Amino acid sequence: MNAITLTVNGTPISASVEPRTHLADFLREHLSLTGTHLGCEQGVCGACTVMIDGTPQRSCIAFAAVCDGADIRTIEGFDDDPVMGELREAFSSHHALQCGFCTPGMLISSRDIVTRLGAVDERTIREELNGNLCRCTGYVGIVNAVHAVAKDKTPATRQEASATIAAPMAVPAAPVAEKPRAAPAASAAVSSGQGWSEMSQSVPITAPPEAVWTALKDVRVLAECLPGAEIEAFDGRTARGRMSVKFGPIKASFGGEAEVSFDEAARTGLISGSGRDGGSGSQVKGELGFALKEDGSASRVDVTLRYRVAGPLAQFSRGALVQNLVGHLASLFADNLAARLGGTPAATRPKELNAFRLLLATLMSWLKGQRG
Repeated sequence: MNAITLTVNGTPISASVEPRTHLADFLREHLSLTGTHLGCEQGVCGACTVMIDGTPQRSCIAFAAVCDGADIRTIEGFDDDPVMGELREAFSSHHALQCGFCTPGMLISSRDIVTRLGAVDERTIREELNGNLCRCTGYVGIVNAVHAVAKDKTPATRQEASATIAAPMAVPAAPVAEKPRAAPAASAAVSSGQGWSEMSQSVPITAPPEAVWTALKDVRVLAECLPGAEIEAFDGRTARGRMSVKFGPIKASFGGEAEVSFDEAARTGLISGSGRDGGSGSQVKGELGFALKEDGSASRVDVTLRYRVAGPLAQFSRGALVQNLVGHLASLFADNLAARLGGTPAATRPKELNAFRLLLATLMSWLKGQRG
């Protein structure tokens, strides 16, 4: 069992759930919030759409345990929301519903369109709603309803849109359970509470500390040594970029921003940010702290990574998988950085991080060690 703490429609909820429990089942069966409908249970139809940390997500393919620490809004949490009120009236007047099964998810997605994009054309509305299926209306009434509400609205960020939600609606409290806490170990991923996982890694680099510290403060140099990373802009404090990852046939490109800070005296740094994959809608939040240590004539960088993944790609955030991936990635980063500092050309850097290829390389190295 996993002990989790969520905020559901503004109310803190603590519960103990099985690792296989999906968020939709938890909301319906544990909290009696049956406005979240279950249709395909494969993340295709969109009937189970809820807001997770301000973003529409499929609750039928999101595990409740992975959403630990998240802010969840179901259709019941929008009862007094003015924009949702306009949408309900427009859905009625434009005959945008018949059986009503898709309507809760359709309304949540529609509210996100209206608040995030403002006045939009019909084509954009149809593209934004392509993840919500309706078997009754033919979409004409739905699109007309959304267009009518959006026509006098101005764009806003998802965070601003989420902040406009009215007072929370009370939900029944679930059983409280104690949550074990594990301390981070070197090169191991562990639970860090509030839906976060944590990993510590020590990375040796064959270069003097002064040169390594200069490189660590230049996020563009760091990105050039990291497969799949790209920095689009950096003003000395805020970095904007993306990380492209390939999980077998699944490709993801997380774009976002991060705040960067350094302590010159202690030679430590902290990078904190978040990103979103536009294709799957998955979100990742993370903090990367590092400390440079002198190791004879070379250097050592002690790194601590805290992260949380929400959405369809959360299935790839399991501890053992991430442990092997980050460990191998750290080795590649160290080799590339040492080569750059030593004036030796590094190997061609791929445009995307192939997670399975790195894990295969790790497995082959382990097998060779066993034979020896």
